[in-house]
Amino acid sequence: MGIKPGQTGGNYRWVVCALIFFATTINYIDRQIISLLKPTLETEFNWTETDYSHIVSAFVASYAIGYIIFGNIIDRIGSKMGYTISITFWSIAAMAHALVKSTFGFGAMRSLLGLGEGGNFPAAVKSVAEWFPKKERALATGIFNSGTSIGAVAAPILVYWMSDTYGWRQTFVITGAIGLVWLVLWLIFYDIPSRQKRLSKAEFDYIHSDTNTEEEAKNVKIPIIELLAIKQTWAFIVGKFFTDPVWWFFLAWLPSYFASAFALDLKTPGSQVAVVYGATTVGSILGGYISSKLIKTGWAPLKARKVTMLVAALAVVPIIFARLATDVWAAVAIISLAAAAHQAWSANLFTLVSDTVPTKSVSSVVGVGGMMGAVSSTIFPLIVGFTLDHYKLIGNITTGYNLIFIFCGLAYIIAWFIINTLTSKLKLGAV
Repeated sequence: MGIKPGQTGGNYRWVVCALIFFATTINYIDRQIISLLKPTLETEFNWTETDYSHIVSAFVASYAIGYIIFGNIIDRIGSKMGYTISITFWSIAAMAHALVKSTFGFGAMRSLLGLGEGGNFPAAVKSVAEWFPKKERALATGIFNSGTSIGAVAAPILVYWMSDTYGWRQTFVITGAIGLVWLVLWLIFYDIPSRQKRLSKAEFDYIHSDTNTEEEAKNVKIPIIELLAIKQTWAFIVGKFFTDPVWWFFLAWLPSYFASAFALDLKTPGSQVAVVYGATTVGSILGGYISSKLIKTGWAPLKARKVTMLVAALAVVPIIFARLATDVWAAVAIISLAAAAHQAWSANLFTLVSDTVPTKSVSSVVGVGGMMGAVSSTIFPLIVGFTLDHYKLIGNITTGYNLIFIFCGLAYIIAWFIINTLTSKLKLGAV
């Protein structure tokens, strides 16, 4: 007996979404700690902006490698075991930061952390593709992707309190251990739909209600070399390559930007940087909701994703004018809009993969595209660090930030036009 319109047969898929959301939140708390403790650590270890940029780049370079490695592994061994290996690895690496006694040691630990964290998004996107029909995937992706924002909001509150109470070394230990707690819940409550005993037959049918049976029958893992020959892989690569550096910049340098441009003390729960990250939560969920709503009203999935991404790209452009803001809250508003738009963009970009690539190859494509995004994000911090150090020497570091904001404002528009060109004649699900 089939599922009637409006019926879902249950809500266990949202339990899965919640698990992925919390994993992504933990992922971002672990990576965000170093930017929040930067003032303390740069004093203790005598870091320059260039030293810090090298540490950030070490993380992102390993994150790129982790993306491609885990993308392939997860398509081979499945989302359950792939996520298990990934979060175990990164949680242990996060805790190991407490043992570091040198700048080189921080670079080494950040590399190990990045390697493990590279598995989060390939596993998460694959899990959504397995557990949600196409009309709900962008919303589910937007919800779990908002974990990046929640993690960034929660991190200042947790990290500053723990650092003041227990010291920076114990802060790394405590936050890293949270991932191991999540792992227990993942092993208890997660499995693919066909093996999940808690899932009703009615909800199983709903999850597969818009699956093309002929395409599903052909659903086999495609070798990476063949994936590189199809346009949808390159559409994802372009999207990640141009826009990931912007998000990394927000994560690594926003606290320093507000401190430098407006002489703020950010060690309070209500700080401006927390407001920016809070706005990204709304952007992530709203971006997923909009494209999912458009599909439910009859739009083709590919068109719904691309139109939503265009709106997001246009919303980033005003960040170019952040340099004109003389009031801190005006700057917060402009940057919040751009950061929220990035998350709306990201939710739909990830879903573009699960819409157009066979399920058994989703993690591989996310891995390849994520790796390329991480490569560009490895280079960008070096440019940022050099630019900021250069303008600091002449006494005007905010000019360096202004140049960076121009790139941020244009990156999404450029990426969207290339993606639109690559997918203009693409039939949904074609390979």
